[in-house]
Amino acid sequence: MPPVAGERNRVLKINGYLLGCVVVAALGGLLFGFDAAVVSGTTEALKKVFQLEDSWLGLPGSFWLGFTVASAMIGTIVGSIAVGRPTDRFGRRTVLIAIAALYVISSLGTALPRHWTTFLLFRFMGGLAIGGASVVSPMYIAEISPAAYRGRLVAVTQFNIVFGILLAFFSNYLIAQMDLGDNEWRWMFGVVAVPSAIFFLLLFVTPNSPRWLVAQGRTEEARRIFRRLGADDVEGELGDIRASLDTAHHSLREPFFRKSYRTPILLVVAIAVFNQLSGINALMFYAPAIFSMAGADKSAALLQAVAVGGTNLVFTIAAMAIIDHFGRRRLMIVGSIGYILSLGATAWAFYSYGDAFAAAADAVRSGAAVPASVAAAASSGALTVLISLLVFIASHAFGQGAVIWVFISEIFPNRVRARGQALGSFTHWFMAAAVTWTFPVFAKLSGGHTFAFYTVMMVLQLLWVWFIMPETKGASLEEIQCKLGIE
Repeated sequence: MPPVAGERNRVLKINGYLLGCVVVAALGGLLFGFDAAVVSGTTEALKKVFQLEDSWLGLPGSFWLGFTVASAMIGTIVGSIAVGRPTDRFGRRTVLIAIAALYVISSLGTALPRHWTTFLLFRFMGGLAIGGASVVSPMYIAEISPAAYRGRLVAVTQFNIVFGILLAFFSNYLIAQMDLGDNEWRWMFGVVAVPSAIFFLLLFVTPNSPRWLVAQGRTEEARRIFRRLGADDVEGELGDIRASLDTAHHSLREPFFRKSYRTPILLVVAIAVFNQLSGINALMFYAPAIFSMAGADKSAALLQAVAVGGTNLVFTIAAMAIIDHFGRRRLMIVGSIGYILSLGATAWAFYSYGDAFAAAADAVRSGAAVPASVAAAASSGALTVLISLLVFIASHAFGQGAVIWVFISEIFPNRVRARGQALGSFTHWFMAAAVTWTFPVFAKLSGGHTFAFYTVMMVLQLLWVWFIMPETKGASLEEIQCKLGIE
């Protein structure tokens, strides 16, 4: 029996060409995750190579380690806020090509330096690429995707981010097993150049965003691309875009921070701030160090980081499968509850077993035998930390991790979407830099206090989602604009 019209349209809406374009654009997310997380396996080496264990300018070594790791995050702040106007002027694909080139240069540059300042420069360049990719990849995918599938297709970026994180953790573990000596950390950074080069080459066979083409007056080209992407109502799509742009009444260069955009601006800032106040980047960048704090040796800590990456991937896939049916708000509510329980348990473990962790670590460093009672307590605490953090990463993947880039890419109208996406990414990365930079300092003072603070922040997130966050599932980008009261 032939399919009815509605079924036929659903088949047309997601074809091989569309999927190919989504996968290529989402490689920006894979490199985002890989390049950001790879540093987690190098922190001990960076301390020794660049003498980051010593105090300098009256500040402790933990401060300078945090600054070194956060140097990429500082780059993401600049990259995410600076990419908006070039994306509107030159197009989404052109900017993605420039981002891919930055990934290649930064990965090779961080693998080769002899001096700390040179390393910081190339990590900053990598941060520029990460920040840019966090804006442009989900924006591009949102603009080529039909409403019925947009949540899942934009979430491919998040899938690739977490897959990149898993690859980074696994790559670090494998390289650590190769006994490469003093050059081990250089290989960890250098391998990122391979997927970066593949991303760069594949971008040349993807099209421009049809919504950007309409904004540039290139309607016929946009029409051809919509047809190749499988849109079943091309003229309807073009009409909606023209109405959204409304260039007769709104200039594409109009002020962004104005009353009419207040609601999406506040929503974007809130979701991005809460994303980082969960402590997710502390876990991503310092996972082996956190597990070492809980008594694991180097090899076990790196392997446990792989478990974190694997859990992240599995629950991201689960969220992708249901985000367009279950809705953004429900995923956020489930994730927030998981955050609160897991972070609270982690804080409790450090409060209850912190002395045992410290005693066991001191005994290992001095070569002394660890007393049986201390070893038993440290082992129980370490297991609690491992299980709690696996629940934490599952909660993140199922909630905030799956939703944030979809939500940010949806709630601004076409004419200011690039700037809105840039604001969301800027806020996200500003908070990421703050958390990444300060975590070594605060964790050294008290692991329990640090994770208790993250717990309280997630209680506030749950309240925000419950009372304020709107649902956007199933609506076209133009319908969301109307729902938020934006003319």
